[in-house]
Amino acid sequence: MKPANFEYFRATSLDHACELLRAHGDDAKILAGGQSLIAAMNYRLARPQFLIDISNIDSPSEITDESDGVRIKATTTQAIAEHDPVVRRRLPVLANALEHIAHFQIRNKGTVGGSIVNADPASELPAMSLLLDAEFEIQSASDKQVMAAEDFFITYMTTALQSDEVLISILFKAPPENSGWGLHEVARRAGDFALVGSAAIIALDDGGKCSFARVVLFGVASTPVRATEVEDALLGQSCSDALFAEAAKKVSEVVDAESDVHVTDEYRGNVAEVLTVRALADALSRAQAAS
Repeated sequence: MKPANFEYFRATSLDHACELLRAHGDDAKILAGGQSLIAAMNYRLARPQFLIDISNIDSPSEITDESDGVRIKATTTQAIAEHDPVVRRRLPVLANALEHIAHFQIRNKGTVGGSIVNADPASELPAMSLLLDAEFEIQSASDKQVMAAEDFFITYMTTALQSDEVLISILFKAPPENSGWGLHEVARRAGDFALVGSAAIIALDDGGKCSFARVVLFGVASTPVRATEVEDALLGQSCSDALFAEAAKKVSEVVDAESDVHVTDEYRGNVAEVLTVRALADALSRAQAAS
């Protein structure tokens, strides 16, 4: 397949990209790594009249260690983020999630921001944005704003990003000290999008009780979702396999799965519960080791 005809622009700066977006509006798309967009164009699922390439703007891959987390420039390739020592030290769950994305050839070109803006509900980086309370730095020709990840994802492959706005960086917040994490997903083959995924972070207080909990599911609804009911069931409790099994039953409150050619909605609901138990068990083990 070949894409429909389009006009190509190579932006020389973010300001230039924003001006081009303002000029062409909904008819334009940003091109960074292109690992999702170009495939969609080839299948005629996307038909932008204008492509605005931001991949050659100065310092496209940039990662900064900040006091409350790690800031990753949106055009940073997934491979660079995956192997960055700051990411691996401060956000090991993010580094692990990056390893699950497609194959290394894709990660060498695909960008962190591109995956987030594409907003596939089965992909890892939108889920990590929720898990790590990410903040998105967004720029337009006239304004700059910061948006929380929980406000960014609207529905299937749809975000709050306006037609004249560009995602320029993501601040992934570091979890509490002495916390642990877990991440499990099921896919048809290694490198495929997840059929179901669950990620968790747990921190323990001095008495060994849960003082912080984050649980995020992906592949089970039109966006990644936080399982706040599961989190609430854990806070202040002494963690155990029995507690995790009981709390994980509450994932049904946020699972809004649909059947497709691969699996049924019932399968997604059942596996979401199982993977949440596993993610929580791993998180507890790591939290205990850190303490």
